[in-house]
Amino acid sequence: MTSPPASGTGAGPASRGSRVRDPRLLGLLFVLSGNMVLDALEVSVVLVALPTISADLGLSLWQVQWLMSGFALGFAALLVFGQWFNARLGRRRAYLVAMLVFALASAVGGMADNTALLIATRVVKGFCAAITAPSGLAIISTAFQETAQQRRAVSVYSLFGAAGFTVGLLLSGVLVEASWRWTLLFPAPIALLLLFFGRRLIPSAPRTEGRTSVNLAVLRDGRLVRAAVCAASLNGSYIGLLLVVTFQTAAPDVGWAPWQTALALLPACLPLALTVPFAARLVGRFGTARLITLGALTPLLGQVLYLWQPEAEPYAARLLPALLLVGAGFVLSFAALNIQATSTIPAADRGSAVPLYQTAVQLSSVIVLPLVALSLTRGDGHRPALAFIAAVGAAGLFIALTGLRPGTDRKAQP
Repeated sequence: MTSPPASGTGAGPASRGSRVRDPRLLGLLFVLSGNMVLDALEVSVVLVALPTISADLGLSLWQVQWLMSGFALGFAALLVFGQWFNARLGRRRAYLVAMLVFALASAVGGMADNTALLIATRVVKGFCAAITAPSGLAIISTAFQETAQQRRAVSVYSLFGAAGFTVGLLLSGVLVEASWRWTLLFPAPIALLLLFFGRRLIPSAPRTEGRTSVNLAVLRDGRLVRAAVCAASLNGSYIGLLLVVTFQTAAPDVGWAPWQTALALLPACLPLALTVPFAARLVGRFGTARLITLGALTPLLGQVLYLWQPEAEPYAARLLPALLLVGAGFVLSFAALNIQATSTIPAADRGSAVPLYQTAVQLSSVIVLPLVALSLTRGDGHRPALAFIAAVGAAGLFIALTGLRPGTDRKAQP
């Protein structure tokens, strides 16, 4: 799933006095959070539509998976172009331009019949998301001056981002029944609406012509590297498993409708959306290292369970437990990973650490999804793909375990 920006602010509870009462600030938070929902649901709403798109356009699994990995590839371009784009245009203008291009790409993609054009629009939308997601957090950090209000705003922003994936699944079950094209078209009017209000509510900020490149020296920080690798493993194995399940349930011998697949996948994402407001408390109690390790272990158990059990097992006995274990992994480690990524990075270098962390998360989809697709098309059934997904999860667990060694800081307060 698209990751909300790594932030040391966390998403903890705020006091009553921290409530945002200024209508203009509330409107700004609504616009930024609404865009976060769009970025997150862009993955899940297309996921369920992939088998239908494949059948309608005559695309192979290898070709159609690029509608997802292409979006992730565009998002990963943040490392190369995102800061330069913001520096050249200014944060407000860059955000608004990206929203407009996102809407246009949605419209073109929804009407495209050419495979290359369809995939290109997904890459463009990913690049737009790479600009708006971190810019949204930066706008919050400057618009909300009080620390308590800023924490509350980040909490809402993160909650909307986590809920977006769930919203996308629910929408996909409805939209695909009408036409798969609606899964690509419907973000366009929403993006234009957010653009309309954004022009009035997003404050201007001075251009920053100075530092526009990522400082790779931050990769010397072991906590950042471990967080990035573990987050990449978690995201890659997660999205790979959902791809396998989507095509399994759409196969002729199973024959689930898109809405059935969408509902079946909810246990893998709904728990995170419900628990994000309490995530910082969990980190404060148990620390990042232990939560990241548990968050790598439970999805791996789910993947191994799904691989080990016979395919004839009913949903409640095979797929449901696996998805619940995967969902538990995100509940345990989602906030911990975001917090650990920047917990020991100096404030001046966090502008480099965050895009590196986000790029690692998105590149995992670019790498894992094509390999899963190849395993499904060239392997004997679904088990080779599931074994590869479990191997990715196991690698993440191994890296997470290194963070528990004596001498490592086990507890980073949000």
